Amino acid sequence: MQSVKSGDTVRVHYHGRLTNGKSFDSSEGRPPLEFTVGSGMVIKGFDNGVMGMNVGDKKTINIPVQDAYGPVNPQMIIDFPVDRLPADLNPEVGMQLQMSDNSGQQYQVVVKEVSKEAIILDANHPLAGEDLIFDLELVEIV
Repeated sequence: MQSVKSGDTVRVHYHGRLTNGKSFDSSEGRPPLEFTVGSGMVIKGFDNGVMGMNVGDKKTINIPVQDAYGPVNPQMIIDFPVDRLPADLNPEVGMQLQMSDNSGQQYQVVVKEVSKEAIILDANHPLAGEDLIFDLELVEIV
């Protein structure tokens, strides 16, 4: 029986959750996730988690912060002046916004705080700073 190795393209069903049990993503009701192992298409811990699995295998993996989306980067917390916002925007805590940097690269931010003078935006990945747990089922090695 063939086991997953680096360079294989695989199809995996998964259920991702935080250490407090809260679900954040699942392939349930969708086609399995397809990716090439070791290519950087998924986080390092997910790549490592499927290594050695055989078709039909199921397992639960624990991915520490450093092998997931990394720690929260304080430099990605932005103090943005309210007077630079579009006039029709009424920011609220938890609101997701799109911004672009000086080179035109777009990225998503989340409003963390709102005051009369500024809003605090977080440009970190929503799962940064979190240890992750995934239930995996290897469906196919393509």
